[in-house]
Amino acid sequence: MPPIPRLVIATHNAGKLREMGELLAPYGIETVSAGALGLPEPEETGTSFVANALIKAEAAARAADLPALADDSGLCVDGLDGDPGIYSARWAGESKDFGAAMARIATLLDQKGVAPEARRGHFVAALALVWPDGRRETVEGKVFGRIVPPRGSLGFGYDPLFLPDNHDLTFGEMASEAKHGIPADGSEALSHRARAFQALARRCFG
Repeated sequence: MPPIPRLVIATHNAGKLREMGELLAPYGIETVSAGALGLPEPEETGTSFVANALIKAEAAARAADLPALADDSGLCVDGLDGDPGIYSARWAGESKDFGAAMARIATLLDQKGVAPEARRGHFVAALALVWPDGRRETVEGKVFGRIVPPRGSLGFGYDPLFLPDNHDLTFGEMASEAKHGIPADGSEALSHRARAFQALARRCFG
């Protein structure tokens, strides 16, 4: 795999941009965001996380003539048949009101009679790395846990309501390094995005 000296991070989401930049930092890859380049956000018409990640990465690679890395991620709630899933961002509306989206999840689970101790779900992150010549790599990472009343103001999106298995803190209560840091011993990372990144790094950045 040829070296990648410069890479577009194909997101306009500040939280994702920060996390992806931190994950790439150890590899010495210069990054620039799609927003900084003035690239438009393509319409996400895919029916899976991988498909939507590819749409974003392909659009950025073509427009910038650089390799582009895109993420598509979301929360899948068991008691809601996997919703909001690929529509996780849309549930927050144009105003990105994730507080309202989290309240909606709680209300729907209440209406379905799902007991608090039975409220489970998982985060999914798909990463797509696309080169201007059309080469591409895709990976997916998942992390499972419980859906709880929101706690914490760290992270972004649905982080406050997700309590990963075998942990006492929600993603909203975890510092960045605890949530998505890559363990030095090579063991599996915690977050869905970091797990996907580990898989991608083994293929492309090792």
